[in-house]
Amino acid sequence: MTPLLVLVILVALTFDYINGFHDTANAIATVVSTRVLTPLAAILMAAILNFAGAMVATNVAKTIAGGIVAQQPAAHSIPQFATETVVLAAILGAIVWNLITWRFGIPSSSSHALIGGLVGAALMRGFTIAQHLPRGPLTIVDWHGVVTKVIYPLIASPLAGLVFGFLLMKGIATIFGHWHPKGVGTVFKRLQLVSSALMAFSHGQNDAQKSMGIITLALMSHGLMPHVKDPAIPLWVMVSCATVMGLGTSAGGWRIMRTMGHRIIRLEPVNGFAAETSGAAVILTASHYGMPVSTTHCIAGSIFGVGAAKRFSAVRWNVAINMVVAWVVTIPAAAAFGAVAYLLIGLIAR
Repeated sequence: MTPLLVLVILVALTFDYINGFHDTANAIATVVSTRVLTPLAAILMAAILNFAGAMVATNVAKTIAGGIVAQQPAAHSIPQFATETVVLAAILGAIVWNLITWRFGIPSSSSHALIGGLVGAALMRGFTIAQHLPRGPLTIVDWHGVVTKVIYPLIASPLAGLVFGFLLMKGIATIFGHWHPKGVGTVFKRLQLVSSALMAFSHGQNDAQKSMGIITLALMSHGLMPHVKDPAIPLWVMVSCATVMGLGTSAGGWRIMRTMGHRIIRLEPVNGFAAETSGAAVILTASHYGMPVSTTHCIAGSIFGVGAAKRFSAVRWNVAINMVVAWVVTIPAAAAFGAVAYLLIGLIAR
């Protein structure tokens, strides 16, 4: 391993740690806001289940490693193509955007920040070596993979969460509508322990794999693994990323938790159960198909759906608009940061 590759791995793990505390709120905001668990107990549960979720599958990691940056030119046509530099710039761009959104309590997507950073850094590299790319610098990105594995799920996942949350909440209201409110609260306080655990598990299964994919991409570019579309993720990469994600989760994400748990709607245990179950179902489905979706998008969409099922005016739609703007801006903003980071790394390396 060269010093650059070691640096890429360390920065990728740093991103994984930041992703953990940035997205902790996705898994535990509802269970804390409904007072089913204390913040400390919720964070410990989320940390353990994030680790477990990260260890059970690698479909999303394979998408990141083999489905975003075009591998053929990097491996054969252009010997001086430094994918490690692209990867390092992408992670730095994503980290900058994550810290900005965390500072202001904006529940943006770490997943799409990373992908945006990767696209921006790769495009900047493509333009700097355009003379070596017969089909032009834009071909350095696998646009089919970006559209099918990123853009489509970006749009569909929060909508799916909204619809599923709305329908589930309506179904619960139909079944338990004649129950005494105290009895309903008691039942769903227990059920919410299960739903929040499922949310934390699904978060680890999707989000921790982003860093796994990034490290694997760097290993392939360095010649330590073959360049393939469907790479096998090394066990040490899985364990290290899962561990760091769990540690990051234990650090908490209180600013974003306030937005997710209080500012969208006022949550009761039954609402929290419906939102978490809906969000987890969407995330687990996406993970199965290797789609790097945003846990933030999924759970927020589910909360909107649950609130709308209660009554349309129960949702603070001004918060929803601000969140949607942040979601739309994330990929291009992180791409810009990734491109700038690539240029800065080039200047420093001279």
